[in-house]
Amino acid sequence: MNIRIVYFVALAAVFTACSSTPNRNPSLEQARAHFTAAQSDPQVAALAGDELQRAGESLGVAEQAWNKHDKPVVVDHLAYMTDQRVTIARETASSRASQAITANAAAERDRMRLAMRTREADFAQQQLALSQQSNAVKNAELARADANAERDQLRLTARSNEADAAQQQLALSQQSNAQKTNQLAEANANAVLDQARNARSEARADDLAAQLKDLNAKKTDRGMVVTFGDVMFDTGKSQLLRGSRRDMAKLAAFFKRNPERKASIEGYTDSVGTESNNFSLSERRADAVLSALTNLGVSASQLTAHGHGEENPVADNSTSAGRQMNRRVEIVFPTQGNEVASQ
Repeated sequence: MNIRIVYFVALAAVFTACSSTPNRNPSLEQARAHFTAAQSDPQVAALAGDELQRAGESLGVAEQAWNKHDKPVVVDHLAYMTDQRVTIARETASSRASQAITANAAAERDRMRLAMRTREADFAQQQLALSQQSNAVKNAELARADANAERDQLRLTARSNEADAAQQQLALSQQSNAQKTNQLAEANANAVLDQARNARSEARADDLAAQLKDLNAKKTDRGMVVTFGDVMFDTGKSQLLRGSRRDMAKLAAFFKRNPERKASIEGYTDSVGTESNNFSLSERRADAVLSALTNLGVSASQLTAHGHGEENPVADNSTSAGRQMNRRVEIVFPTQGNEVASQ
C-alpha cells in the first residue's frame, strides 16, 4: 500500500509540473482535482487502493493525450473515464467500510446471543439437577408400588393362563370346523366352475357348428371340418372354378366374424397317378383355397395350407365313387380351449 501512495504522489508531481502549460482543459482539471481529493482520503487509500491506482493510470493517459495535443473531445473522454474510476474507488471504499461495520455488528450480536444462551443453559442445568433430585424420590416410591403391583400381576397371570388354555382349545376346535367348512365350500365352487366351463365349451362348439351349417361342417376328433369335393377344380388342375365363389364367400364371412379362429387348409387326392404328382397337386389346391380367402379379406394369420396327397383316404380308391370322395380339400377348425370335441 505504501508503494501505491508513493506512486500516486509522484504521479501528482508530474501533473503539477505540467500545470504550467497554458490553455488547460476544464474536464482534465476537474478529473485531476477529483483524483487528488480521493488520494488524500485515508479511507479510499486504505480500502480501494487497486481502484484508485486504475484511476491514476487513467488520469496519466488523459494528461499524455493533452500534452500530445490530441483533439479536445478525446481528452474530454479520457478525463471522463478518470472521473468514473475515481467515483468507483470512492464507492468501493464506502461499500467495504459499510461491510466491515456490518460484520463487526454481526459479530457483536453473535457474542451477545452466545452469552445469553450460555446463561440460559446454566439455568436449565440447575433446574435439571433439582428435577433429578425430585425424580429420585418419586422413583423410590414407584419402585415400592411396582413391587406390590407385580405380586398382584403374578396372581392375575396364573388365572389368565388357565383361561387362555381353555380359549386355545376352543379356538383350535373352531379352526378345524372352519377349515372343513372352507374345504367343502371350495369343492362346491370348483364343481360349479367346472359345470360353467363345460357349458361354455359346449355352447362355443354349438355356435361354431351353427355358423358353418351352410357349409355342411362336421364335428370330428380334430374339431369342426368343412369338406370341399373336387367339383371345385377341373380334373388335374388347381385353379378354383367359378362355382366355388359362393362357398368361399360364406367361409370368408365366417372368418371375419370370428377373427380369433384359425384353420388348417388340407388338400388330398386319390391314388391315381404318381405319389409326387398327387402331393404337388394337393398342395396347389390347398394354396388356391388359402389365396381365395385372403383375397376376400381374411387375415393370413388365421390360415395355414398343407398338401397330403394320397394320405388319409376317406373311401376306397378301387371304386370311382371312392376316388371322387378322396379328391377333396378340408378346412379344419381345431378345438379351442376347453371346447369339447366330438367323440
